[in-house]
Amino acid sequence: MPTAEKRAVLDEITEHLRNANAIYVAKYTGMSVAEANKLRGAFRKGDVFFKVYKNKLMKLAMEEVGGYDDIIPQLQEQNGFAFVEEELSAPAKVLKDFIKENNNKPEFKAAIVDGEFYGGDKLDALAAMKSKNEIIGDVLGLLMAPINNVIGGLQAQGSNIVGAVKTIAEKGEN
Repeated sequence: MPTAEKRAVLDEITEHLRNANAIYVAKYTGMSVAEANKLRGAFRKGDVFFKVYKNKLMKLAMEEVGGYDDIIPQLQEQNGFAFVEEELSAPAKVLKDFIKENNNKPEFKAAIVDGEFYGGDKLDALAAMKSKNEIIGDVLGLLMAPINNVIGGLQAQGSNIVGAVKTIAEKGEN
């Protein structure tokens, strides 16, 4: 039975897991305190909640919430966890940029995004995912294209008709 302090942390983790649509696991072993703080800052700028929890408490919370069986084996060594509700690719983009700038640290281990498991080799694919706003923009663009084509066609036809009437009128005056 966990102590009251551990129970409070367990409840906090459980709440994050229930609210998140994606969770990313990154191994931060070998990072200096300055690098770890820089990583936290990068996640903060990306509007991603990132925190280091003990693997045992994370495992208990994942078992309590359910749906995390694939990621539990990744809970080895020192891990940090990124939780996100909306922009599911945001943690991947932050990690990819940070890893590139900081000698391949931290190591991306795995993620669960919308219930799907992604292993450590899928960071590039996750980072390439479009954000919710980008997808909405694409859909609106597709919906607006036919309307813009009709309006453009009507405007072009109207100008052609006006031009033809004007030409006929000018010939009639001569």
